[in-house]
Amino acid sequence: MKQVICVHTAMALVGPLTELFAKLLPEVNVNHIADSSLIKEVIASGGVTPAVRRRLLAYYNAAADAGADVVLNTCSSVGDVADYGNQYARIPVCRIDRPMAAEAVMECSRIGVISTLPTTLDPTCRLLRSEAEKAGRDVVLVEGLADGAFAAGQSGDRDTHDRLIAEAAVRICANVDMLVLAQGSMACMEERLFRLTGLPVLSSPVLGIKALRKPLGL
Repeated sequence: MKQVICVHTAMALVGPLTELFAKLLPEVNVNHIADSSLIKEVIASGGVTPAVRRRLLAYYNAAADAGADVVLNTCSSVGDVADYGNQYARIPVCRIDRPMAAEAVMECSRIGVISTLPTTLDPTCRLLRSEAEKAGRDVVLVEGLADGAFAAGQSGDRDTHDRLIAEAAVRICANVDMLVLAQGSMACMEERLFRLTGLPVLSSPVLGIKALRKPLGL
């Protein structure tokens, strides 16, 4: 049986991704490496530090040592490290958000990027621009930071987390044709934001998992 190991910088996606793998790729064994200290250091430093980079690269190769065929990097804040890790590690390292970005730039030219962390906006926007360049597309990106939503979610205040994301989407929806949710943990807001704004909304978990079929040879 093929094996995927997901590398997380927080615990939020461990349960949801386990359920999605069971639904979308039941023939694949999925395990997780989660280190919440990573995202705390990224937030405190305003970006990826050398120490975070070293630990992530070590986790990618630890996944290879554990028998994984593919690593799924689930945190968009450290997506640039995953890109390097794909060359550095002994097995493929896939970004959960890359398939979402590739689909977004093919569908729309004005894209709203919703995030609960400023450290996720820059990597996600870079990814979207990179995918647009590869596809020969021109895109305009409008950032929508749901300031305070991440902290609310971490403290268990789901209502505030969701409200702040919804407010960020409403602020920018008149200027864009689509909304992209920068963090996989925001996928639960996809339907609500569609109803609220009338815009198509993309999130990364389902698209990211489905895209693993190719590197897994399925």
